Formats: sequence, structure tokens, C-alpha cells
Amino acid sequence: MQVNANAMMSMSNWMNTNANNVANVNTEGFTASRTTITNEGNSVVAQSSKTASATDLSKEFTDQISLEKSFEANAQTIKTKDDMIGSLLDLSV
Repeated sequence: MQVNANAMMSMSNWMNTNANNVANVNTEGFTASRTTITNEGNSVVAQSSKTASATDLSKEFTDQISLEKSFEANAQTIKTKDDMIGSLLDLSV
């Protein structure tokens, strides 16, 4: 369950970077940031870095859709694990 929670936090960080890029798309001189998510042992880590380019709205919006679906999948996994533990506890009573 912890891996799913770490993944959700990393995706939240990526979404924040994404939202900042979209919010500043018309800001003169603004350069976009890119976030990469990597697995390090039992952790999922998000790292953001500045790019030399402006915001690409098509990439930002497709990333948002992908992040939303990934977040939902991790949340469903946690819910399923929670339901399974609850059922197990009900059986042992």
C-alpha cells in the first residue's frame, strides 16, 4: 500500500508542475518545467527540472489525462487492499 501512496504523492507533484506550466503559458520569458517519475527501491520519486522551451499545451493536457488515470488506478488498488483487510478481519471475529 505504501508504494501506491508514494506513487500518488509523486503524481501529485507532477500535476502541480504541470498546472504551473499551464498557468504561465502566456507569461513572457517563462520556461516550462518537466517532471520525471522513477522507481528507487520501494519508492516512487518525482523530480522536476527546468527546460529551455516554452510550455507545450498539447503535452501538458495529455500528461494531465495520464496522471488522472494513474492516480485513480493507485487509489483503486489501495481501496481494494483495504477491503481485503476488512474482509479478513471480519472472518477472524
